[in-house]
Amino acid sequence: MPNLLGEFLRARRELTRPEDHGLPVGRRRVPGLRREEVAMLAGISADYYLRLERGRDRHPSTQVVEALARVLELDAESTAYLASLAAPAPRVPRRSRREPERAAPEIVRLLESMAGVPAFVLGRCMDVLAANRLCELLCGTIPGDGNIVRHVFLDPGAREFYPDWSDVAEETVAALRASAADAPDDPRLVTLVGELSVRSDEFRRLWARHDVRAKAAGRKRLVSPVVGEVTVGWESLAVASAPGQLVVTYFAEPGSPSAAALARLQELAARQ
Repeated sequence: MPNLLGEFLRARRELTRPEDHGLPVGRRRVPGLRREEVAMLAGISADYYLRLERGRDRHPSTQVVEALARVLELDAESTAYLASLAAPAPRVPRRSRREPERAAPEIVRLLESMAGVPAFVLGRCMDVLAANRLCELLCGTIPGDGNIVRHVFLDPGAREFYPDWSDVAEETVAALRASAADAPDDPRLVTLVGELSVRSDEFRRLWARHDVRAKAAGRKRLVSPVVGEVTVGWESLAVASAPGQLVVTYFAEPGSPSAAALARLQELAARQ
């Protein structure tokens, strides 16, 4: 059984700087805090913390979770993720063969009705399940099976499409980690992470950091195959009827060159 709690604690411990807690840096064989330092700062025994990292104890109390979150300098989202690892919710047994994930016809019609807004549906493992015409014109098609994580890390064209590729790569991996929190042993997820860990050194490095950041909102630059570079804001909306799915929308600052570019795309979509 995977030791997700221990992996998370170890990864975040190695990313925490000793000087942030007033500890001497000196010569250290490993990055970040030592196990005994985490235990001391959290007010727990070193032996107990070692059991947590090694998976011999997987259910620390709320007080211990909060203390560890403080020591490891976790934000609210990462703290919630740590708490979920310490007290995972009961899972409904899966069918032996999971049906392919799809966007509901009603959601597809919703996308088509959003004439002035590029929008698409994102699945649990970051598969693009549906997109409206404006989004297709803005972004082009995603190669292969339409998975955004594969596109970002395995498609050479992704570095041209995203001028700030490094930021997008970090955001993508953190979002995949957050999306997978409810079902870390999902066969689709396990296959995807395994493949990318073998084929992409950068993905493997970022996945090992255990960053967690749900895909909620932000800004990014895209190089559209139709109108060139644009800067868009994005916002995601949860699909209540399909837990794990998101409707992601793009928009531009009113009066900006990017807004004018989206307007040209809208005119083109209308003509088509």
